[in-house]
This record gives sequence, structure tokens and C-alpha cells, in this order.
Amino acid sequence: MFLNKRKVIFLTSIFLLVFFLTINDIKSQKLKVIDGDTIHLNGEKIRFTGIDTPELKQTCILENLENPCGITAKQILINKIGNNTVECINESKDQYKRTLAECFVNSESLSSYLVRSGYAFAYRKYSKKFILDENYAKDNKLGMWSMEFEYPWDYRKNK
Repeated sequence: MFLNKRKVIFLTSIFLLVFFLTINDIKSQKLKVIDGDTIHLNGEKIRFTGIDTPELKQTCILENLENPCGITAKQILINKIGNNTVECINESKDQYKRTLAECFVNSESLSSYLVRSGYAFAYRKYSKKFILDENYAKDNKLGMWSMEFEYPWDYRKNK
């Protein structure tokens, strides 16, 4: 059966429309940043492995003033992600049934970025992966390293 020119154009248009809709669907994400080390991505709760960030209500002291370091950590993550696609490498589940993963934007580890910025800590209890990033932030007095702070795990224990 021979297709006339109109049918070819019509079928090609349908094919291209389906193709572009599929591509956009793959790229679109439902993303919500919960705090500095937890996101909801396409309905899945993901906790970043190997790091710990201050709790949302946690504050630090900078020049005798309270600084909302927990909120700042969340905002730094939001700003870093921007409108970019987040890709995660799932590692396991934790006791709260959250997915434990390392997540990336443009091939850059969000965990490494947060630790190196001084708004997350290498969570040595679970991983040694981000110690060099933490040493960099500490040596350069970045983020929380320029303030008086309580480690997040101590803050949670004392609450």
C-alpha cells in the first residue's frame, strides 16, 4: 500500500509529537527539598548518604547573633539544584524506609558540594567519603566553620 504525501506528513508529525512529549516526560521531575540532606524526588524520600546537615530549627552563632544555619543549608541545596535535573545513585534503605543515595546535578555530587561549602558534615559514623571536603571547609572557615555550632547529631540527641 502506497502512502500519499499527506499521510506521510501526518504520520511524521504524530511521531515527532509523541517523541517530544516522551523526552519532556523523562526530563520532568517532581522535586521537593525537605532540608539540607533530604529530598523528595518523584514521590521517593531520599536521604543523602555520608553527610549530615543541621536540622531546620538549628541555629549557629556568628558574631553574637543567631544564624539559622539549618534553613541556610536547605537554601544552599535549593540554589544549587535550581532548575537542573537531579540524578541519584541509590545505595540502600535506612531504618525509616528512606532511600539512601548520593545525588548529583550536572555530574557534581550535592553531598560533596554541601560539605565543601561548610553547611554539611562528613558523617563519619557511616562513611569516610567526604572527609577531605570537610577538611577543606574547616581549613577555610567556610559556612558553619566560621561560627559557633553544635554538630547535628549532638543537636538531635540533646532535643
